[in-house]
Amino acid sequence: MKFGMRKPSLKRSIKARTTGKLKRSVKKAVIPGYGKKGMGWLKNPKKAAYNKVYKKTSFSLFDLFK
Repeated sequence: MKFGMRKPSLKRSIKARTTGKLKRSVKKAVIPGYGKKGMGWLKNPKKAAYNKVYKKTSFSLFDLFK
């Protein structure tokens, strides 16, 4: 696995900022454990491990300006 710079996606960026508070609150009420830290490891450990490594070994264009 070799990672580098992530390509920014305008579509995903807008989607992340516009997902409503109401939608999250409904999911939190219906799905037990939704939004709790570490739930990804219980749901899909392989994906969670991949994401942890990816997050540590890649960087975004915006990280260069921090």
